[in-house]
Amino acid sequence: MSSTDWTRLAPAHPHYLFVPRDNKLSAEYEAGHALPEIFVRNSVGVVTARDKLAIQRTTDEMAQVASDFAKRSAEDARSFYNLGRDARDWKVSLAQADIRAHPTAAEHIAPILYRPFDTRYTYYTGTSRGFICMPRPEVMRHMRAGPNVGLISSRAQPAPGPWDYCGATRDTLQVRALANGASGVSSLFPLYIYAPQEQNGAMDLEVPARSPNLAVGFTDALAGALRLEFTTDGRGDLEADFGPEDVFHYIYAILHSPEYRRRYADFLRSDFPRVPLPDRREGRWTARHRRDLFAELVKLGEQLAALHLMEAAGSEQPAFSARGTNLVEKIRYAAPTTAEEPGRVYINATQHFEGVAPETWAFTIGGYQPAQKWLKDRKGRTLSFDEIEHYQRICAALAETPTLMAGIDEAIEAHGGWPLSEAEA
Repeated sequence: MSSTDWTRLAPAHPHYLFVPRDNKLSAEYEAGHALPEIFVRNSVGVVTARDKLAIQRTTDEMAQVASDFAKRSAEDARSFYNLGRDARDWKVSLAQADIRAHPTAAEHIAPILYRPFDTRYTYYTGTSRGFICMPRPEVMRHMRAGPNVGLISSRAQPAPGPWDYCGATRDTLQVRALANGASGVSSLFPLYIYAPQEQNGAMDLEVPARSPNLAVGFTDALAGALRLEFTTDGRGDLEADFGPEDVFHYIYAILHSPEYRRRYADFLRSDFPRVPLPDRREGRWTARHRRDLFAELVKLGEQLAALHLMEAAGSEQPAFSARGTNLVEKIRYAAPTTAEEPGRVYINATQHFEGVAPETWAFTIGGYQPAQKWLKDRKGRTLSFDEIEHYQRICAALAETPTLMAGIDEAIEAHGGWPLSEAEA
C-alpha cells in the first residue's frame, strides 16, 4: 500500500463514479441538455417477447402469420411456432386473444425498425401483454398517428468501442434496433406528439393535431442563444425563426460529430448524451455567429438524417453482378488489393456487389455493422430486385456518412471549435 501511487477521488452526483474524470470536461459536458430533458416523451423500444413470431419481413407474411396463429389452439400454436413456455408478461392465449379482438390486418400491421436500415413489420394493437409483450403505446402511438420522425439513442454504451448510438426512424422501434449486446436497449425520442381528437366521446385520429415533443426550457434556451423565435411545426427560415425539425437536425449533427464522440467518450458510456447549445460567450460569438453555426449544422444533420432514413440516395452505389440465383449463401468480403480495384461483397460463389470500400464494410452504428448485418440476416434467402437495390442504397449511405461527419467537425472548428457552450462559473 505504501508503494502505490494513489489518486484521491471525490465521487459526485449523479453517478458517484470510482474512476477519475477531467473536471473541466465534466462541467463542459454537464452544461448541455440530456436527451430526456429535451424530448418530453420517450421510452425504450418495443419488446415483442417472441420476435420470430411477431416480426416479419413483409406485410403479407405478417398478415398470414397473424391469421394462422390466431386460428390455432393455444397448444398447437405453441408447438407449430416453437414458442416455448409462457412468461409472466407474454402468454400464447393472450397473444391470440389480442389478434382476435383486433382482426383488421390492414389497420394493425405496422412497420418497425428492427435493425439499422432494416425495417420489418409487426401486428401492432397497442395492447400490453397481448400479441406484443410491451408495445410502449404512450410513445409509439405518436409514430403511427401521422408524419413524424424519432431520434434513437441509448442510455449507456452497451458494447465496447467508440460511441455510435444514434439513428433516426419514422416507424416504431424494436428494443435492440440500435443497441447491439445483451445489456443494451434502444430508446426512442419522437419529435412530435399527436393529440387524439374527440368526436362524440370517442377518439378520432383521422385529423390529429400535433405539437413538438420538445421541452419549453430547451427551446427557450436555444431561442435565447440564437435570438430567433421558435415556431411549433416544421422548419423556420433560420433568420427570424426556427422549428422543431431544425432542432432535430441540429441534435442529429451534434451527436454525429467525431470530435464530440471523442471529447466526451467517458461521459457517453454511462448516460444519455447531452446536447450543448451554440452559446459560447467568449470572443466573436455574437448571435449572428451562433445562428450561422446552427444553420450549418442543421443542413448537415438534415443530409445525414435523410441518408439514414433512406430518403436520399448516396452517390457511391455499388454495382451488382446480375447473373445468378440471387441466393444469399456464403457472405464474403474481398478487400481491394490495389487503389484501382473495388472492394467486393460476395453473397454466393458467383454473385457480388462491387464497389464497397473497407470503411463501408466495417462502419458501425449502434454496435452493428450494417453492411454485414443486413446480409447475414438474409442468409438462405433469395434477394428480390427491391432488396438488391435497398442494399446498394445502404452501402451508399454508409459510404457518404463519414464525409458528412467530418463536415460537422469542420463547421464547428471554423466557428472556434469546442466547447460550444460554457458551464456556469
